Amino acid sequence: MKFIDEARIEVVAGDGGNGVASFCREKFRPFGGPDGGDGGKGGTIWAVADRNVNTLIDYRYAKLHRAGRGENGRGSDCYGKGADDVYLRMPVGTLIVDINTGEHIADLTFHGQTVMLAKGGEGGWGNIHFKTSTNRAPRQKTEGKEGERRELRLELKVLADVGLLGMPNAGKSTFITAVSNARPKIADYPFTTLHPNLGVVRVSHEKSFVIADIPGLIEGAADGAGLGVQFLRHLQRTGLLLHIVDLAPFNDEVDPVKEAKAIVQELKKYDQSLFDKPRWLVLNKLDVVPEAERAKRVKDFVKRFGWKGPVFEISALNRDGCEELINEIYKYLETKRAEEHRSEETQMTEEARAISSIDPDDPRFKVLD
Repeated sequence: MKFIDEARIEVVAGDGGNGVASFCREKFRPFGGPDGGDGGKGGTIWAVADRNVNTLIDYRYAKLHRAGRGENGRGSDCYGKGADDVYLRMPVGTLIVDINTGEHIADLTFHGQTVMLAKGGEGGWGNIHFKTSTNRAPRQKTEGKEGERRELRLELKVLADVGLLGMPNAGKSTFITAVSNARPKIADYPFTTLHPNLGVVRVSHEKSFVIADIPGLIEGAADGAGLGVQFLRHLQRTGLLLHIVDLAPFNDEVDPVKEAKAIVQELKKYDQSLFDKPRWLVLNKLDVVPEAERAKRVKDFVKRFGWKGPVFEISALNRDGCEELINEIYKYLETKRAEEHRSEETQMTEEARAISSIDPDDPRFKVLD
């Protein structure tokens, strides 16, 4: 299936049915009075996060989604039938934005999450609502309200724990193939990866994490050059970035340090929050470097790059160093999750203390009868 991670759609909720002005005409009820029913409610459009949907391709071609109109009311106190709601299944990780207002309507982050996109119109009132002691034969009725209409932009941001960052042909696809169940296209030319790939890395039978590979970045990506900038949004949900660098490029005129600095600059230009994410340096293709020169070349790169964070030396092709790297990644993610859990528990404890400290005799908290 073709991968589509962005689409624009229009959603139109159903209009409410009209109320009716009617009077009872039964044989033995000469003064039956008004009996006009209300109109039915228009259909509402909902978005539902579904883990079985992986792409927005359905919405690339189906642009308009319209719900049904409510039925009009009828005599004999008959209310119009409400229209059925419309449910649009979307991948988990979809961001929904109103194009006209810029409002972020929803961020679908878990399976089964349901969000209203366009509310159906309320049905109009029949004349039974207008009967009073002084107006026993009302002819008033109201029209049904229009349903909401919205133009929406859908953006899919894949949910992954770790994101891969680097130049084209740095070995990202080879790495994700070596450590996970993902099988992206691999070739000896740049821009082999044309869309994001997700892989599940299993550290043991019960320990795993998700890793995302996006098309490689080039200098000027933040201004629209290359393919990677179209998919940088997929790295915004990750908790850790792996900056993979080709330490042994085929072209001797290519400077790995210059390329690595260009990637960091493009990342900063695109999104400061993405630039501030935890990032590890992974030096790849060490199998091509003579063993006697590896330590010297790694030391020279780290010094010229000015890197102070974690450094890992691997060969994705031979899986050298990959096992150690994925173990360290899992330890980092588990530590981060534990810290977040402790933070949530602390917040809940503070809220509980605040509630328990309330004086029940304080007049500000007394319930009025």
